[in-house]
Amino acid sequence: MRAVVQRVDGAKVVVAGETVGEITGEGLCVLVGVTHDDTPEKAAQLARKLWSVRVLEDERSCSDVDAPLLVISQFTLYGDARKGRRPTWNAAAPGPVAEPLVEEVVAQLRKLGAHVETGRFGADMRVSLTNHGPFTVIVEV
Repeated sequence: MRAVVQRVDGAKVVVAGETVGEITGEGLCVLVGVTHDDTPEKAAQLARKLWSVRVLEDERSCSDVDAPLLVISQFTLYGDARKGRRPTWNAAAPGPVAEPLVEEVVAQLRKLGAHVETGRFGADMRVSLTNHGPFTVIVEV
């Protein structure tokens, strides 16, 4: 699993004019990509990392300050544009594999005590955020 993690001062996801997920204040906006060999165990590992990684202000984690997370599925994180002019998506897991694993990341975060908002899997989403820093890291498990 691969995640692009951005420290934010608010973020939201809109689908067809409707806000489907939104966090306010300090938190993390997390784009999650799934590849073919990912497992529920990797989803749990990613959730633990997201909840405890010290990337918020003053080197704190979401668990330290009860900061919210906005988790959004993003199959394009496994896109490969090294050849030609059009990326391939061969490394991205198909929806029936990826969707339950993204849901597992969210479930594990909630089990840890996190407030989690989400996008809508497979939808044409509009994501807006205020990146604080800017601060962006890639986490792979």
